[in-house]
Amino acid sequence: MRSLFHLAYHVHDLDKARGFYGDILGCAEGRSTDSWVDFDFFGHQISLHLGKPFETANTGKVGDHMVPMPHLGVILPLEDWNILAERLQGAKVDFVMPPVVRFKGEPGEQWTMFFRDPSGNPIEVKGFADFASVYAK
Repeated sequence: MRSLFHLAYHVHDLDKARGFYGDILGCAEGRSTDSWVDFDFFGHQISLHLGKPFETANTGKVGDHMVPMPHLGVILPLEDWNILAERLQGAKVDFVMPPVVRFKGEPGEQWTMFFRDPSGNPIEVKGFADFASVYAK
């Protein structure tokens, strides 16, 4: 089965969220009220609600980096990943883990980057040249 995922989580400020998810990440805004807003998060639905963001801790080991857990993420075709990485760097987003390639020349070769939204919610974006290798062993 193939489907879309839906994820709802808290943010401190809807206007800052709109600026980040809409203007910087390039996600289209959907429905909203005065307490939440939906976005098309690269083909999936996220709902950002006013409230206290979930707690995270840098307990995930990715290469030599410790990254925030839990985190949400998306996998993009490498060309789109490169465009987004340039956009984030141009917007001077503070990276938890800057854009980097992992497993170069190995099964599952991927590019990845970690950053936080304005409310501190951690996001990972991976890029793959070939989606068939996403689950490669």
